[in-house]
Amino acid sequence: MARTLKTYTPQEIHERLAAHPDWQLGEDGQLHRTFTLKNFAQALLLLNAIGHLAEVANHHPDLRLHGWKHLSVSLMTHDQGGITDLDFALVAQIDALPRPA
Repeated sequence: MARTLKTYTPQEIHERLAAHPDWQLGEDGQLHRTFTLKNFAQALLLLNAIGHLAEVANHHPDLRLHGWKHLSVSLMTHDQGGITDLDFALVAQIDALPRPA
């Protein structure tokens, strides 16, 4: 049975992103954030931490490790065709991850 979740309007998304200023709503309708870490090892650790959160939530973002210290995250609820509470919950979990100094 398919789930039906509320999808947020662009205005609602922007209002909710006020609590997560490092995230942006892209023209593609996805939430985006790019992290710049100190080195490849830190970027890889963050990628794996986000991957673990996503697997536990059964909600999988697109993760892209580029360069040697950059990690980009793109997120939306594809089966709902937009941004839902699942996305905001994962954004909050990602933002709560500890970052190396």
